[in-house]
Amino acid sequence: METAVDLDLAQVRAFIQAAEVLHFGHAAEELSISQQALSKRIARLESTLGRRLLDRGGGGVRLTEAGRRFLEPARQALAAADLAVAAALEAHRPLRIDVWGHLYAPMRTLAQVATGEPRLELGHGRDLPSVITALSRGDIDAAFGRVHAPLPAGLTHRLVRLEPVDAILHAGHPLANATAIRPAQLRDGVLWTPGALHRLDFLHRFATAFGIHEHAEGTNLGLDHFLADVAVDPRRFSLLPADLPLPPHPAIRSVPLIDPTPLYAWSLLWRDNGGHPLLGTLTNTLVTEAERNRWLEHDSTRDWLPERHSSDAGTSATSCGP
Repeated sequence: METAVDLDLAQVRAFIQAAEVLHFGHAAEELSISQQALSKRIARLESTLGRRLLDRGGGGVRLTEAGRRFLEPARQALAAADLAVAAALEAHRPLRIDVWGHLYAPMRTLAQVATGEPRLELGHGRDLPSVITALSRGDIDAAFGRVHAPLPAGLTHRLVRLEPVDAILHAGHPLANATAIRPAQLRDGVLWTPGALHRLDFLHRFATAFGIHEHAEGTNLGLDHFLADVAVDPRRFSLLPADLPLPPHPAIRSVPLIDPTPLYAWSLLWRDNGGHPLLGTLTNTLVTEAERNRWLEHDSTRDWLPERHSSDAGTSATSCGP
């Protein structure tokens, strides 16, 4: 029988930081300790485990095979310890939630539930991978956006809103004065994207599904800049939520999409090993609002979703996943 090993969390934290940046000096700066102190903590951890976790040499810092095996469980253990401390000392601190999703605005959904308890503290993740990293580290309690890839073990999500999107067109576009547009009618246009198309999963799947081969891309600098970039070329179009209030712009038209109507799926994402004591309150509030506002209603013969999942309320599967 193996002897149980009691880990020193300061040593574990030092190892994780060094393993993530692969540089002792930078890791020490992040932890606000000296490089010598960082080295001693990692050396003591390696002594406790009886395994070398990091190789230090002229070529830099590298994880050993034991270090690679240890890293992810160590992250989970540290996150669990941080959660335990938070539960004991900060039960009433705000829920830390990151949102992501370029010009689709999840804040408009959260604003409808962000009164009273639980109090929310919002941050902005760059994309889904960066949000997953923040969740795994315990830097945030939950996240809100479109889940579009297999999730790592230990994370759960629940679909809470399906949001129709409209076509945003240059006023000179041939379809700008239509009362409604079928997505396939846009195949000869130029899809404008606020970022690299391959990083914008929904827009990428939309272009692939409806045969749109030309696109132009820029930087996400907010809604006004977004509209100005669409207005550069009469062939340009993009997609925005149907209920998003648009600022006046003489060269822009918003036209509903039908046959099918694309739906953007929003999910709440969190660690499935517990978490902030008020996370359940937020989940229940979002579910109640979804029912009251009919956010999850859809017709598979009328609407388009990039992916579909089997229904299983209360688990990571969703009724018609993102």
